[in-house]
Amino acid sequence: MGREKFHLPRRAFLAGAASLSGTFALSQETGVFDAVEAEASKTALRNISSFRMLDWRPYFDTLKNGAILSDIDSRALHYWSEDESIYKLYPTSVPMTADLTRKGRTKVVRKVVGPSWRPTPEMRKRNPEWPEYVGPGPDNPLGSHALYLSWTYYRIHGTHDTRKIGRRSSNGCIGLYNEQIAELYELTKVGTQVLLI
Repeated sequence: MGREKFHLPRRAFLAGAASLSGTFALSQETGVFDAVEAEASKTALRNISSFRMLDWRPYFDTLKNGAILSDIDSRALHYWSEDESIYKLYPTSVPMTADLTRKGRTKVVRKVVGPSWRPTPEMRKRNPEWPEYVGPGPDNPLGSHALYLSWTYYRIHGTHDTRKIGRRSSNGCIGLYNEQIAELYELTKVGTQVLLI
């Protein structure tokens, strides 16, 4: 006896698929897929589980002048205002490699709208084809705004290349979407404390 073919009309297939997707959505709401999601998160290379609100107290003694925490592993930047009335959480780009990554305490020493950019001597060695100078504008790697840190060559800045956000893609700086660095620029002041972990 041969196998008989099973034929499901297109209309019945679509109705069944819609029914299953509704069941899947309902099951998600009730937590049935939480265990599966948790298991998948262990192996998936993504950032969702790390991108969460944090309290400032484990990282700073005070919020004098406001505080910025940049977490390299979660690729997130946290900002708290001095009076604790404002908390912001932004996705970022982070340094490509460990040797380009600097961690520790610093502060904002200068703020610039429309920054110009010069590659560091080390960048020029690695990329001799890069220009020596790029003025403000849409081709500038620092984007629309920059917060200069007390460490030489280190910045928190915008980027016109939005593909970089959420990735290890910088030569040492912390990058944000231009709209978000503009907001952070307005919230911070010279003297805002910064911690990179």
